[in-house]
Amino acid sequence: MTRREQQKLIDRGLLLPLMEEFYTIQGEGFHKGTAAYFVRIGGCDVGCHWCDVKESWLAELHPPTETQKIVDNAVKYSSTIVVTGGEPLMWDMNPLTEQLKAKGVQTHIETSGAYDLSGNWDWICLSPKKNKLPTKEVFAKAHELKCIIYNKDDFRFAEEQAEQVNDDCILYLQPEWSKRDKMMPQIVDYVMANPKWKVSLQTHKYLNIP
Repeated sequence: MTRREQQKLIDRGLLLPLMEEFYTIQGEGFHKGTAAYFVRIGGCDVGCHWCDVKESWLAELHPPTETQKIVDNAVKYSSTIVVTGGEPLMWDMNPLTEQLKAKGVQTHIETSGAYDLSGNWDWICLSPKKNKLPTKEVFAKAHELKCIIYNKDDFRFAEEQAEQVNDDCILYLQPEWSKRDKMMPQIVDYVMANPKWKVSLQTHKYLNIP
């Protein structure tokens, strides 16, 4: 296959830069504690300085993989498939989710929302970043809003994002892992004063699992 032919398949979402895939327990947000198969797609230009998977940023580092192959492998393990990144919406997610839905599984995505929404999703976890804000469509369709709290200003940012999601969207504040000891007491106080919010923790890190 020539590079041009390969790029055409990537543009159509029939090849995706697969960084890693693994079966584990969802550690964050509404579905924490649930067994799920994670598909991590490479490529991200949002550039969070505290990102814990910076190796996902360069799509070129991760092999273009047939979407059908990703699906066939994922459904062996779980009926819940979580697509994460990187930023998966940099790519056309329609072929991936069409094939997953044809297998009768639940499709979840974790996204910054900075790119146009593609794909058929049972659950959208929106985690906005200041560097590159979400699109209106993702705000409208998000099932949960997960705002990462690194410093005090992030509470202000979280409220700005909460004003834009739909009324049914569940609101979470989650401490950035390296700042958890400092920010957790402030998050607890904030949620108690503003009970529309819930606390999310990266429980998988406490459990020492992927």
